[in-house]
Amino acid sequence: MDFLRKYVFHNFGLKLLSLAVAVLLWMAITRDPVAEVALNVPIEFHNSPEHLEISSETIPQVQVRVRGPVHEVRELSPSEVHAVIDLANTQPGERTYDLAPSRIHVPGALQVVQAVPAQIRISFDKRETRQVEVKPRVMGTFATGYRIEKVTTTPQMVTIVGPATHVESVETAITDPVDASGVVGTATFVTHAYVSDPLVRLADPSPIRVTVTTEKQRK
Repeated sequence: MDFLRKYVFHNFGLKLLSLAVAVLLWMAITRDPVAEVALNVPIEFHNSPEHLEISSETIPQVQVRVRGPVHEVRELSPSEVHAVIDLANTQPGERTYDLAPSRIHVPGALQVVQAVPAQIRISFDKRETRQVEVKPRVMGTFATGYRIEKVTTTPQMVTIVGPATHVESVETAITDPVDASGVVGTATFVTHAYVSDPLVRLADPSPIRVTVTTEKQRK
C-alpha cells in the first residue's frame, strides 16, 4: 500500500491530466490531414567528369509534387528538396535521364508523388581550351582635326573554356565599349572582355587595358 500511495496515487490528478493531454496530442498527430504541394527546384548534377561540359543551353527546373502530413508540407522549403542526377562515367553526346521519385530527396515522412518533366535530355561535349584575340570597341567624338591612329589591348589574347563545338566557333573576345571622346595623344582605359556564346567563358576574367592613340590629321 505504501508503494501505491507513494508512486501511483501521489499527485494522481496531475498524472491523470498528463495522460489525457498525451492521448489528445497523439490523436491530433495521428489525425493530421494529408496535403500535397508542388515546388519548382533546380537539378543537381553530382560526380561530373572533369573533361566534360554540359552543352545544352538551357536546363529546365523540375516541378516536384510532394505529399505528407499537412504540418510538414506547410513548412517545406524548395531548398530542402533535391533532384539529383549522377553524371559518373558520362560520355560526350546526348543522354536521357529519368527523374523518378527515387532521384528526388525530401525530408522526414514526406513522399514524392511525381516530377515534371519525368525525363530530361542533356547534351555533353568535351571540354576545350584555346586562345582568341581581344577585339576592342572604341567610340566617342574626337577633337577637331584628330583621328584614331591605333588601338591596342593588354593582353592581346585571352583563354576561353567551354564545350568543344562552342569554343571552336568563337573567333574573338570583344571588350565593352570604351568612350575615348576628347583623347589627344594617348590614353588608356580599363574595361572587360566577353564572349557572346553563353556556354563559353574566360579562363581568367581579368580587366583588359585598352590604349587609344590619336593623331592630328594632315591637310
